[in-house]
Amino acid sequence: MRQRWVVKLGSGLLTRKDGRVDRARVGELVGQVAGLRRRGIDVILVTSGAIAAGMTAMGLRRRPVAVQELQACATVGQPELMAEYGRHLRRHRLLGAQLLLTYGDLDSRSRSRNARATLDHLLAQGKFVPILNENDAIADEEIKVGDNDRLSAHVAALARADRLVLLSGVRGLMTRPDGTGRLIPLVRRIDDGVRALAGGAGSERNVGGMVTKLAAAEIAAAAGVETFIADGRRPRVLADLASGKAVGTRFRLARR
Repeated sequence: MRQRWVVKLGSGLLTRKDGRVDRARVGELVGQVAGLRRRGIDVILVTSGAIAAGMTAMGLRRRPVAVQELQACATVGQPELMAEYGRHLRRHRLLGAQLLLTYGDLDSRSRSRNARATLDHLLAQGKFVPILNENDAIADEEIKVGDNDRLSAHVAALARADRLVLLSGVRGLMTRPDGTGRLIPLVRRIDDGVRALAGGAGSERNVGGMVTKLAAAEIAAAAGVETFIADGRRPRVLADLASGKAVGTRFRLARR
């Protein structure tokens, strides 16, 4: 029986220092997704990076503050991202399928049921990779939070995934709040001590942080889904996870 993974790609992973889409990185990650499919693992991608890509296309040096400007960045940047994914997917004889969601969609029984049916149908065809993002053009509260980590956890629950993989530029949960120290390979319970290690948020182009990743792990655990946090820049990171190698931080939390 095929496994189903939800893989979240952070904006800091998908963009270069100048904020432009890192085409080489996108291509390398798409190649890994294709490799997972050959191993019998279906992948649903949750992508960040639309606002960062839009900032570059619009010639903005700093992340806007006004909601309307953020929404404009997202609407400009999302097609840029999808075009890049599509270009690389076609090299592996795959096609991307875009779904834009809000938390309202996930909270609605009818809309979430429809979304699940769509995902099931796409994956059953064997040639589509669903690519999800928040519908930032209308979901101003999500833009303020910048929280695709939590969204990916809700998608993992919705899709009845076997695993949630959060890829960014960090190795995993470390023993110091500033991201230094030793890697913590396994977390069985998220308590105040673990939360204290989460540190702060990211840069102006990468709003997420370890705090939202811990929240995502808890949401996923409530649906019986294990979460992995790993460095998306590590070569063959997805293949190593599929092979059972100790990569990043694994969250084996008790289901509540």
